[in-house]
Amino acid sequence: MRKTKISGIGHYVPENIVTNKELEKLMDTSDEWIVTRTGIHERRWVDSRIGTSDLAVKAAEKALDMAKVSAKDIDLIIFATLTSDYNFPGSAVQVQDKMGMDTIGAFDIKAACSAFIYGLSIGDQYVKTSQADNVLVIGAEIQSTGVDISTKGRDMAVLFGDGAGAAVLQPSNGSSEILSTHIHSQGKYLKELWVEVPTSIESPCITKEMIDEGRHYPQMNGREVFRHAITRFPEVIMEALNKNNLTIDDVNMFIPHQANLRITQSVAKRLGVGMDRMYSNIERYGNTTGASIPIALAEAYQEGKIKKDDIVILAAFGSGFTWASAAIRW
Repeated sequence: MRKTKISGIGHYVPENIVTNKELEKLMDTSDEWIVTRTGIHERRWVDSRIGTSDLAVKAAEKALDMAKVSAKDIDLIIFATLTSDYNFPGSAVQVQDKMGMDTIGAFDIKAACSAFIYGLSIGDQYVKTSQADNVLVIGAEIQSTGVDISTKGRDMAVLFGDGAGAAVLQPSNGSSEILSTHIHSQGKYLKELWVEVPTSIESPCITKEMIDEGRHYPQMNGREVFRHAITRFPEVIMEALNKNNLTIDDVNMFIPHQANLRITQSVAKRLGVGMDRMYSNIERYGNTTGASIPIALAEAYQEGKIKKDDIVILAAFGSGFTWASAAIRW
């Protein structure tokens, strides 16, 4: 069976920077309140008429360039997102069209903050089993258009940003490889972090009354999410290490999902890891959900914090609940 490597990585974020001070003008909040509770100073929000697929294409172009492949070389697109341009179909087919790719397979997966690692896990299997030679895995989100930007919705609105990251997976003939991936879920907690409508459970799936009640906005039980996250993150990281006979000291860089700086700090403390090895960019981008890990991975590489043969651990936790990890030899 073949090995899989990440041969290209790229990211893109909108140019529009929204600071905490700007949010103070839109809702009853403060820079101090946001920074203290989340670590976020600013985030990127798209301008109007920009879709998630548009951000994805820009990130994908950079990943393809690093991998030295063309759009025509791609055999499969796996798109990790909660915020596809339309309710259906998914945005993967839009990327196929916009990038002029052949009539390849293209599909979205909806595993929230863990979705990019889920996508890596799926893509890894296609490469390992010789079903594909070039797999494009994308994580992209536009959350800003789906949150309640008011005092009522401030607890969620201040958290989220827009952006995209992408990776090209190829067979590896050297030391670089995805060592293992690990994915989990626990659906009984789905209502702790969810968007209730539109819903196929009710007919019609969305009504004016539902909108007036705010049921189309994301809802979160922050205390429960935090409690589970600081447990599942270390668990799934240790699962990846144990699978590959690695120790904490073997890891050069941890790339966690950028949900909340307090969560990252708590996980680092539980693992006994210094923050210098726990990559964080949440202060600049906020929580970009399925895009956060590929954005962070691309930036860490660009900043020289990941070098050839380094051991990198990706880890995520989010809505579902879902959680996942990946061990990579770069």
